[in-house]
Amino acid sequence: MTSGAVPPSEPRDALHIAISAVNGIQYLVTWNYKHIANAAMRSRIESVCRSAGFEPPIICTPEELTGK
Repeated sequence: MTSGAVPPSEPRDALHIAISAVNGIQYLVTWNYKHIANAAMRSRIESVCRSAGFEPPIICTPEELTGK
């Protein structure tokens, strides 16, 4: 959160991302377009995860995951 990848007002969003990254979860499926599933946030989140030594999850919406 201090890196600005997720706003300080959204600790639960940061927690979901962190749990996924630390546990090697391949996909993080979300409807949260505002703080997680948008192009600007995805690249920041990926950078923060990698700089902390973790491979970031692939962040996607249900539609992206299922192709519908």
